[in-house]
Parts: sequence; C-alpha cells; structure tokens
Amino acid sequence: MEVNQAKQEHLLALKVMRLTKPTLFTNMPVTCEDRDLPGDLFGRLMKEDPSTIKGAEALMLGEMLTLPQNFGNIFLGETFSSYISVHNDSTQEVKDILVKADLQTSSQRLNLSASNNTVTELKPESCIDDVIHHEVKEIGTHILVCAVSYTTQAGEKLYFRKFFKFQTDEVFLEAQIQNITTSPMFMEKVSLEPSMMYNVTELNTVETGDEGTSTFGKMSYLQPMDTRQYLYCLKPKSEFAEKAGVIKGVTVIGKLDIVWKTNLGEKGRLQTSQLQRMAPGYGDVRLSLEMIPDTVNLEEPFDITCKITNCSERTMDLVLEMCNTRSIHWCGVSGRQLGKVSPSASLSLPLKLLSSVQGLQSISGLRLTDTFLKRTYEYDDIAQVCVVCPYMSRES
Repeated sequence: MEVNQAKQEHLLALKVMRLTKPTLFTNMPVTCEDRDLPGDLFGRLMKEDPSTIKGAEALMLGEMLTLPQNFGNIFLGETFSSYISVHNDSTQEVKDILVKADLQTSSQRLNLSASNNTVTELKPESCIDDVIHHEVKEIGTHILVCAVSYTTQAGEKLYFRKFFKFQTDEVFLEAQIQNITTSPMFMEKVSLEPSMMYNVTELNTVETGDEGTSTFGKMSYLQPMDTRQYLYCLKPKSEFAEKAGVIKGVTVIGKLDIVWKTNLGEKGRLQTSQLQRMAPGYGDVRLSLEMIPDTVNLEEPFDITCKITNCSERTMDLVLEMCNTRSIHWCGVSGRQLGKVSPSASLSLPLKLLSSVQGLQSISGLRLTDTFLKRTYEYDDIAQVCVVCPYMSRES
C-alpha cells in the first residue's frame, strides 16, 4: 500500500517562532464617574488588574511585555530571525533526523540552516534547536519552508514540512534637508511625488483628532546649519508588484519637491531629479516551482511543474537542458527548444524525473540557454523532495 505522509501522525513536532523584541501590553481602560450606576467598580477592577501600572491604571500601556503571535510584516533591510525546534513527542527513539529551513522569495530559494548534517538519534522528550538569520533584500511575499525527515525504530522513513508566510512590501525613504544659509528659512512644503509604480505615505505628521500635526511644530522654521529628516513609506502598486521584471534592477521611486521662504518672504523652490533605488536583481530568467509532491517513491517517476519567467527587457529564445545528478535522474529529451519568450512573459513547463537515493533529496540539474545572446543560466537546489522506499513501508 502507499503511505500518505500528509495524513500520517508523526513522532516529531516542529515549532517555529520569530525572534523579535517584545512589545508593551496594551489594555482598554473602562472608566465612569462616581455618580454613575457602576460607581467605583471599574476603578477597583483596574487596580486589581496585574497588567496595569499602579497609580496610572487608566493608561493604555501596561508593565507587562508580550511576544508576537504571528510572523507579521518585515520591512526591507531588516534581519529576519527565527527559532526552530524539533521535539520528540513520542516514547520511541528516532534516528537520522534532518532539519532544513529554506526561504522562498519571488526570485530565489535560500538555505538558512546553520548545519545540514544529519542528527544520528533523538531520544523521547529531547529536541533539536536552531536559530536562523536572513537580511531581507527583496520586497514581496517570503515563505519560510521548514522540512523534517527521520527514520523510525521500524526502519520507516518519514517526512513532513510546514510553511510560514510573511510580507516585505514597504520601502522607506529618509530625506535629510539642511539650511546652509546664514539666516533662518520657513519650510513651506516638503513632499515626495512618487513614480507611477508606487504609492506613498507621508510619515511626518502626528494624528490628533481629525487633523494631523506636523512633527516639527506649528512654525516650521529651519535655523542656519540645522538639519531636518523627512520620512516617507513607499509601497508598490498591485499591478506592478506581481510582474517579475518591472521592479528589478534600478527603479525610479519619485522626486522631492521642496518649497521655502527666506526671512524677507522671498520664495525658493527645489525639485530633485528622479530618485532611484537599487532593487534586488532577479536575473534575466527566473525559474520557480508551481507544483511538486511532498513524498515520492524510490526509483518511480514523478511529475513537477516549473514556471519560467523572462525578467529581462528583450525577447529570449530558450533551450532546456536536463543534467542528471548523483540522486536525481531526469526523464525526457534534453536540449529541447522552448521557443521565444517575450519580456515579462512566462510559461509553465511540466517535467518528469525520478530519484535513485532515499531520504530528503535536492532537485538540481536544469540549464536554460538563450540562443540569441548565447547565455546560459544554471539552476541548482531548486527544491527538496522526500524519497521513500514503498517496499519498506509495506513491511513495517
């Protein structure tokens, strides 16, 4: 019989927690006047609440710290840190434990595991811990893929994996403006006009009621040699964020418009040229997986579906070559023509392959060649798949 790994109860448990600074616990104080029906009931309850600050019970911030309950959003340039723990919840000892953590972005798959060595054994109530770090350099959806493979006492090889998704959509721009004249000036306007690919949010005001108050006060004067920082948040528009080749390379984010007045009322204006940022490069051709099984049988062909996207600004004529590795063997004709692919266009490519080695195997060995420019693009460690022996599973 075939073993359905997705429905099988596993001996190991995988826990993943994002490592980030805690935040102050917030509550919603409820108050009333003494002559109201509840009297001092709400006040007494808030004083008895251990999360409130003694003497300032009506303040929303408390003394306790809370840890994040989900992955949330991560900003571009931040370092993503996560704690991974694999715990043996069973009464059996398991062997040959391999834990892998990969980060799948829109352009590449990164191995974040500190060590790819197999742990010989894991006793009951014991655990394997690992901490991973990654500096976020791309915007868009990131998926943390944690895979665990192990062998039971009966010799059965099992495998499971979990996915954790988080967003990195926002880009922050800080502009420093300095008055290098010998007299003060009044800053009438400092704004960022975004390019057609971005929406912008100004972060230089504090919301007070229906109106926003400038963080620099009511009188926006800039003294000689003083410097002021202006902050803006840019987010790609949905129609551009989904296109692979639009936000690659150098992208234009907008231009600053600065208007000021001198102490005699003379008006000045400066409009910068288009500001640019170096976005992470996707390469000319991006290869990603659309479909792959979690578990396959040893020496039995299985299907995967790849997606090839032209991220360049020119048309490509692609040829696919499939190179066998020590464990992965491709089925089909190598060197076949895929045809012309227009800029930002993509095509789905079904492929068939088999593995001659058990365990968690890396799919590698694909090569694309653009015949127009004679350029070759190689793709290794595209994904992982767990290979099991069906005969061993039946006997156990």
